[in-house]
Amino acid sequence: MPRIDSYIALGDSFTEGVGDTDPASPNGVKGWADRVAEQLAVGNPEFRYANLAVRGKLLDQVIEDQVGIAIEAAPDLVTIYAGGNDMMRPKVDIDGIVARYDAALADLKATGARVVAFTAYDAGWSPIFRMLRGRTAIYNELLRGVAERRGVELVDYWRFDGYDDPRMWDWDRLHMSTLGHTRMAAEVLDFLGVPHSIEVDALDPLPPLAAAERRRENTEWVRSFAGPWVSRRLRGTSSGDGVAPKHSSLQAL
Repeated sequence: MPRIDSYIALGDSFTEGVGDTDPASPNGVKGWADRVAEQLAVGNPEFRYANLAVRGKLLDQVIEDQVGIAIEAAPDLVTIYAGGNDMMRPKVDIDGIVARYDAALADLKATGARVVAFTAYDAGWSPIFRMLRGRTAIYNELLRGVAERRGVELVDYWRFDGYDDPRMWDWDRLHMSTLGHTRMAAEVLDFLGVPHSIEVDALDPLPPLAAAERRRENTEWVRSFAGPWVSRRLRGTSSGDGVAPKHSSLQAL
């Protein structure tokens, strides 16, 4: 496999690293992409990395704000995850966003970069997010077709086992936890065929949760996450407003 000397990560909160809190990292989060970059940099003083992902961004915003920068930089590797926030909106034109994604992926491939995209996660086990399962499955199937036509490599997150465990998710139940991000980093490095030192320990079974504790957690989730999320939708604002990319240009780690 050719050596990867430059890597640009594009997308939304999934790639920014939300849920993997790290006060020492830009924006206060680390995430799987930063962990992948750290492994790619081992033994390679020429390695450079940028992470343009910003939480809350819709697919069109990722294309408009990030894809052009990656095309101009022409790195060896580009990863992109986009569309998840679109799936959560009340109405979404799945054919339309995938068509625009198709064009953006074609432009990225034209640089000669190795382009890696992701299917969206299957949250069918989650009482909160299972209502999105149908539209997410349609989006994923359309994206698989795009990847085949364009020669884009596709990490099939939809088919991952092990993420149906609450410990893989942060308190908001939407973003991966540190455990989830660490596992994703290992999955991506394995997918790329890159040796790495990330170890993912098996989780012991969770003890059963008492009904009263479950109600308390659900009430807190509504107060802390669901309520503010709905409020932002009504105001037309985003969690990413005012947030800058963690690494806006290729740089050494």
